Amino acid sequence: MLYDNRYSRPGIVLLVTLVLLVVLSTLGYTLSTRLSAQRHRQQYIIDYQAARYGCDSAVKYALATLQDIQLQLISRPNEPDFSDLFFVSYAEYQELLAQIAPESPPVEMEKYKSFNDTNDVNDINDVNDISGATGSNDLISPTIRGPYGPAWPLITEPAEFNVGSATVRIKIEDENAKYPLGWAMLDDKDIQREAEAGFKTFCEWVGFDPEQKYSGQSNSLNLELEQISEIKLFKLDFKPITKVVRTATLTSTRRATRRGRRTTTSRTRPTRITISTAKQIDEQTTHFAKLFHSSLINTEALARPYIEGREESALKYLGVWGSRQVNINTAPRHVLEAAFVFGGDARKIAEAIIQRRRIKPFKDIEDLRQSLFSYSDSIRKCEKYITTTSSFFTIKVTAISGVAETSSVIAVTKNGKTLKRVAVVSD
Repeated sequence: MLYDNRYSRPGIVLLVTLVLLVVLSTLGYTLSTRLSAQRHRQQYIIDYQAARYGCDSAVKYALATLQDIQLQLISRPNEPDFSDLFFVSYAEYQELLAQIAPESPPVEMEKYKSFNDTNDVNDINDVNDISGATGSNDLISPTIRGPYGPAWPLITEPAEFNVGSATVRIKIEDENAKYPLGWAMLDDKDIQREAEAGFKTFCEWVGFDPEQKYSGQSNSLNLELEQISEIKLFKLDFKPITKVVRTATLTSTRRATRRGRRTTTSRTRPTRITISTAKQIDEQTTHFAKLFHSSLINTEALARPYIEGREESALKYLGVWGSRQVNINTAPRHVLEAAFVFGGDARKIAEAIIQRRRIKPFKDIEDLRQSLFSYSDSIRKCEKYITTTSSFFTIKVTAISGVAETSSVIAVTKNGKTLKRVAVVSD
C-alpha cells in the first residue's frame, strides 16, 4: 500500500516556517542587542571624552583661581566652633544647626559668585553653587562655618558649572588643617614616644583603631605604616646637603703623526653640588604622596564613616599628601592635641587656641607665645610642627557627562601666587 503524503505537506511547511521564524527572530534579537551595546559603548566613549575634557578644563581653572585667592580667616565669636563637629551624632549636629538658624540670615547665591566668575575660560559657563546637594538657586541652608567661612576644611565655597555637556564640581581643601600621616613614622628616635602618643590621640578621637586588622585582610594601619617606614622614614628637620659627584668631560688632543690626527678622550673630574632644604622637602613630599596613595595604604577602610548619617571618617582628617605642619588657626581640636603632644599640656593649649581664634586668629608663632605665655616652653618644643598660615592644599574636581564620571585630585603648595604641584591622582 502506497502512503499518500499529500496530507503531511501542510505540517512540514508549517514546521519549516516556524523554524525559519525562530532563526530570524534570534538573528534579529542578536543583531539588535549588538547594535544597542555598540551604541552604548560609543555613547560612553563620547560622554567620557566630554567628562575628561571638562575635568581637565576645571583643573586649569581651579589652579588659576587658587593662585589669585587671598586666604582670609573670619571671626566667629558667637557661633559653635567647627572644631568639635567631627564626633557629634547626626541628631546633635541638627540641633547645632537649629541653634544658629534663627541668628543666621539667609545667604543668597550671589554672595559666593565671585569664586566662580570667569571670562569664558575653556568654555566655562552656567556658574552655580553647590552648598547643598544641588546647584539650584535656592537659599543656602544654615551651616556651621569653618575658619574661612565655608564648612571645614574648605577654604572657599564649592563651585559647580558646565563645560560643554559636562557638569563640573570643584572643592579646595586646606591640607594644613589635617593630621600629617607622616608624623606616625618620624625618623627622630628622641621623639618617638611623643609621636606614638599623638597618633594614638588622633585615632581615639576619630574612633579608629590602628591596631585592628582590616576585614578580610591580615594588615592593620600600623602594619602598613611599618612597611612604609622600611622604605623611608619621615623627616621634619632638613639641612643643605653638599655632594661630590664626578662628571665626564671630553678633551681633544693632537698626536704627533704625519697626518696630525686629533683624538678625543673622556676624563672625569669631581664637582660639588648643594641640595637645598626646599628641594629636599619637595622631594620628600612627592615621595610620601605616592606612598600614601599606593596599595600599601588601605584608604577605603580609612574612608568608612564612623557616625551614622554623617560623612565623618578618619581619612577626612588625615593629611595623606606628605604635609609636615598643622595650622593652629584651622586645625580641629583632635589634630591640635596631637600636635602639641610633642611639647606637653596638649589639651589645655588646644582649648586656649580654640577660644582665642574664634575671636581673632593668630598672626604668627610669636603671637601664640605671647597670648599663651604660661605655656611658652611647650610651644617652643612644638614650633617645627605648627604654623599659622596654610600653604598646602588639595583641589578635588569631579566631572559628569551622561553616564560617564571622571575625577582628579591635585595636591599643591602655595607661596604667594606661586603654585607647585605635589601630586595628581586621576580616575
